[in-house]
Amino acid sequence: MSASTAGGADRVGLPEAAAMLGVHYMTAYRYVRTGRLPATTVDGIWHIARSDVDLLRHRSARPRKRRVGGSRERSASLYRERAISGDEAGALAVCEEALATWATPMDLDLQVVAPAMRRIGDLWNAGELRIADEHRASAVTTRVLGRLGSAFVGPGRTRGTVVLGAVEDDHHALPVMLAADLLRAEQIRVVDLGADAPPEAFAVTASEADRLSVVAIGTTLSGMLQVVGSTVDAVRRVRPDVTIVVGGAGVESAELAAAVGADGWSGPDGCGLVELITTVVRTTAREDGRSRGPAPSAGRPVASESQTAPVGSDHADDPRLQ
Repeated sequence: MSASTAGGADRVGLPEAAAMLGVHYMTAYRYVRTGRLPATTVDGIWHIARSDVDLLRHRSARPRKRRVGGSRERSASLYRERAISGDEAGALAVCEEALATWATPMDLDLQVVAPAMRRIGDLWNAGELRIADEHRASAVTTRVLGRLGSAFVGPGRTRGTVVLGAVEDDHHALPVMLAADLLRAEQIRVVDLGADAPPEAFAVTASEADRLSVVAIGTTLSGMLQVVGSTVDAVRRVRPDVTIVVGGAGVESAELAAAVGADGWSGPDGCGLVELITTVVRTTAREDGRSRGPAPSAGRPVASESQTAPVGSDHADDPRLQ
């Protein structure tokens, strides 16, 4: 859409406004929806005054005090309330307000949505929430993350590909969705297998992926290390050249990651995963076809080869792997 189709030289359409602000189209649309950028619509076309775009650009360029502490806690609390009540529109509004005032997309995932859902899980485990409440909150969050996913994708070429998923019989999809968002924010292409992905799903997807740098295998459940090991084996058979990392709350240490045959341990949360995978992708890009060694583990060393159990149908004698 040109400026003329949006109402004249003094007005622009939404794509032009996004380009002037240097943001994604969906970010500019969010500014309009939350009132941060005044706009009118005629026949389905947004009309935005250039002066309003210039004013927002000037304000955004000025250093501002980010009320991270209070805003973060308030947003997480409000989000938790909306999700438990099944209020999808209200939960989305909390997220849009945070993005418009203090949060980056990564802040939103790590400081609002993830803490809120973790607290909901804790309350359910303590018997203070019903299973219906927990499922309702998870359904709301799944839809909210789907609505906001485009905010994590910026312009430009991706730096590599990651295959990501939770292992078979682990039905927790939200940690995978959050991790995928965080990686996309780092300009990494993600092939998201979601939850309950069998070993063959990882293997087939890895064999077909273009510019594959990492396969990330996760589980939030204890007692799943045998399945994690089988998934590592399946990927290794078809892509022996690719770095395989494992993590999540169900993989408690770098030693256990090494014992199931992985190259690296991403830790229990999304921060460690992003740190590790970003490092691996950068290293892969620099190597230009040279052979790779084991991946670093986001500050958590992987066990040495002498400590690593043989990869196979049984992953050594550690009773935790049985």
